Amino acid sequence: MWRRPGTRTNRAQIRELLKDKRLILAERDGRIVGSVNVNLLDESVAEFGMLVADPDHRALGIGSMLVNAAEEWARSLNRRTMRLELLTPRSWSHPSKEFLKAWYTRLGYVPQFTEPLEKTHPELIGELATECDFTIWHKPLTITDTLVQ
Repeated sequence: MWRRPGTRTNRAQIRELLKDKRLILAERDGRIVGSVNVNLLDESVAEFGMLVADPDHRALGIGSMLVNAAEEWARSLNRRTMRLELLTPRSWSHPSKEFLKAWYTRLGYVPQFTEPLEKTHPELIGELATECDFTIWHKPLTITDTLVQ
């Protein structure tokens, strides 16, 4: 979907996220195998993004554990809604994006609205190799979602 391969962040941003306690890491056998960025948007909504699992450790539930940890983080700060953003091609289906749509749905997320990326993030248009849409998904966070310890 992007014109050039690249990274979503850099070392300085990662250091800042870690310092601010806005990056949750998944570790296995002493090695980092995944992460998710968390943010507070307002008094009731938190957001997660940059969710990633090491390709050598996929299908082990790492992504689900990271999303659960992000949701628990939001609940601990009294947020009632978790939000995520998903960028998808407008006129064709990207297999990993279709997987994510189904997976987020199974996790209880519901699409709220979709807009052309050029409306939401016009600064990114030159970076795209195809027209894309930006969908916001929400999941209500309730006490019953919390795992009993």
